[in-house]
Amino acid sequence: MSIVLGRGQCGAHITLLFTIDDSSENLVYQGSRGAGICLKDGVEAIAKGDNGSGEIIVRFKDGEYDSRMYQDVLSELVEEIPEIGDFDWELDIIMSLPTSQGFGMSASGAVASSMAIQRAIGIPHEECVRRSFLVAHIVERKRSSGLGDTTALSSGGVERRIAAGSPFSGSLLDNGPGVSQGWSVEIPILISWKEKTGRHTSSYIDNEDWRRKICLAGEHAMERIGKGEWKEHRWSELIEESLRFSSDSGLEKDASRSEIIESVKKAIDSSEFSESLSAMLCMLGESVVIVPNDPHGQEDWIYKISEELEGYGLSSFSSKVGALR
Repeated sequence: MSIVLGRGQCGAHITLLFTIDDSSENLVYQGSRGAGICLKDGVEAIAKGDNGSGEIIVRFKDGEYDSRMYQDVLSELVEEIPEIGDFDWELDIIMSLPTSQGFGMSASGAVASSMAIQRAIGIPHEECVRRSFLVAHIVERKRSSGLGDTTALSSGGVERRIAAGSPFSGSLLDNGPGVSQGWSVEIPILISWKEKTGRHTSSYIDNEDWRRKICLAGEHAMERIGKGEWKEHRWSELIEESLRFSSDSGLEKDASRSEIIESVKKAIDSSEFSESLSAMLCMLGESVVIVPNDPHGQEDWIYKISEELEGYGLSSFSSKVGALR
């Protein structure tokens, strides 16, 4: 056998509102309904395979991250395609954004790495993509690191998840129980966060008090936003529902979140763009996404707002809404 190479890429995902649907014992049926934004930027993975016995070495281009998730991805892939276990793998991971901040980076990394490994051994494109979403979903649920990110990413764009679960399932990788709908316009996005903060998703979804408040707020939001055609004319409604969800769930009052949202609002209010921008919490991170109220608005505000945020000790990153899959 010769050395094989493959590459995978997957954008990040920001959840704006959600439900918790994890009562099924079957991981494929667990997940969430809700809505959010898929980004162009996320995770790139480059896989190199050589004769071996299924070992993996994971290297991160910038910073140190937990490599165990990528080991879990490989284990799931070997279950599906035993041939993958005949190689030892080197996986290089390039992240555009930090982890544990509500950017869906674990899901993005799982999808990208699964794609890279499968492409290295020549798996056809659509089969590779579908299996990558299924594997990422299972790994996310086993690790309690995410609920609906993989389902959201399977549609791309500005997404609405109307049914929980993996987007693909079964030996034929048919459509799974999870259903996500998306539309896409290249809306400029600015994400802001405070360095060295962030809590694991499980600290919320495994806490009964948070679960109750999140589920109630999410169910009410989906009663309103889950109906009708899902197109760009719903953009202002999504912003409104996101702000209501943050308030009704109590998440915006969580100490670290209230501090960052206030700083971001001050940065926006002190600029000439105060009437044209909205700031929403990223779920479940300690971070904020800033968007134009007009989906066709210009991006001349990004540099100015980034400068203002830096004055409040906040990091930022600019991106755009990702394309539909």
